[in-house]
Amino acid sequence: MDGRRLRLAVLVLAAGAGSRFSDEPGAKLLAEIDGRPMLSTVLDTVREYRPAVTVVVLGHGADRIEAALDWRDEMRVRNHEPDRGMSSSLQVGIDALRAFPEPLDGTFIVLGDQPRLRADVMQALEAAAAGQRATDRPAVVPRYSHAGARNPVLLLRPAWSWIDGLQGDRGLGVLVESQPDAVLDLPLDGEMPDVDTPLELRTARER
Repeated sequence: MDGRRLRLAVLVLAAGAGSRFSDEPGAKLLAEIDGRPMLSTVLDTVREYRPAVTVVVLGHGADRIEAALDWRDEMRVRNHEPDRGMSSSLQVGIDALRAFPEPLDGTFIVLGDQPRLRADVMQALEAAAAGQRATDRPAVVPRYSHAGARNPVLLLRPAWSWIDGLQGDRGLGVLVESQPDAVLDLPLDGEMPDVDTPLELRTARER
């Protein structure tokens, strides 16, 4: 863009049922890692990055999660139809950001079940985005040295319209892979594990 610090939001998706982890809605995001609920560790990293605004989309187990966490200035919005899948949470979150009174250059899409989120990765993605025009490649995505999840995704504002046509339990992975000319890949060391099962939580605790 012009080398300036971009005005970026963080959109945290935390509405899923987590049924592979537990039959109890919200249990996965409240499972303890590093002595804190998993979602709290994600929000700690988001706060370290210091975005212009943070929006957390809640759905399954929302009341329990709201009561359990120590919130700061995060905006919480509800997906009242979380069974429609991740696409519905993305749409709820993007709509909230569109209504934000001060203009935003883009937003990170962050998953609430990725407790090893890194602020330095977010800073690197922002720096890569700032070095180009927003319309050149409006999605900036990490490509880790260890194969696996490619999160967080930075969606500059021209790419927000991508979310409008999503349906079902589809995140951004399919979109990112289907239009490589619109995606800026950023090679980075490490990996970004997510937690879907109790076994994966044990593995994450050891990292």
